[in-house]
Amino acid sequence: MAFHEVRFPDNISRGAHGGPRRRTDVVTLDSGREERNARWADSRHAYDASYGVRRADDLAAVKAFFEARNGRLHGFRWKDWADYKSCLPSQGPAPTDQVLGIGNGSATTFQLRKEYRSGFWSYWRTIRKPVAGSVVIAVNGAQRISGWSVDPPTGVVTFSSAPGSGQGVTAGFEFDVPVRFESDELDITLDFERLGSIPAIQLLEIKV
Repeated sequence: MAFHEVRFPDNISRGAHGGPRRRTDVVTLDSGREERNARWADSRHAYDASYGVRRADDLAAVKAFFEARNGRLHGFRWKDWADYKSCLPSQGPAPTDQVLGIGNGSATTFQLRKEYRSGFWSYWRTIRKPVAGSVVIAVNGAQRISGWSVDPPTGVVTFSSAPGSGQGVTAGFEFDVPVRFESDELDITLDFERLGSIPAIQLLEIKV
């Protein structure tokens, strides 16, 4: 198996629905109290792209994409239109959006990540599929135009010289979700008016 650095068609993914899933074991005790245990440390996103198929040409595009991925075999990029930026949906990425870490004078690599905060609690999501050309970086609040690079397949930022001790490293970016097809079958329907549909195009996030 492999990961193909290609994105599912944007015009179809825009009409999809889906989002994060968690897996939690819940045991109800005789007292009525509950014991809850998180089985996954990270959420796993799932989507259904069938809602974005509107024309026969869309069917052809999905079929070609499916065949080129060998069904479930190869992963690919997916744009989650509800969450694809380091900032709020109404804003554009800025170099101070997300904290990647604090420099120690020797570390030259930092992983892209995004924080989801509510009250005193937060969840950090590792970003491994940034969109090429979208990443902007700042050190100690000052944007760095050069002296660093980002690897689009992994989301690792590498500095040519290590940020100084105590200096905050931040980033702004757009990103994709690594996914695969959840089924090895496509159930395609084409009616007499040449209008087509696919009842379900299930996609599941994968770890890369």
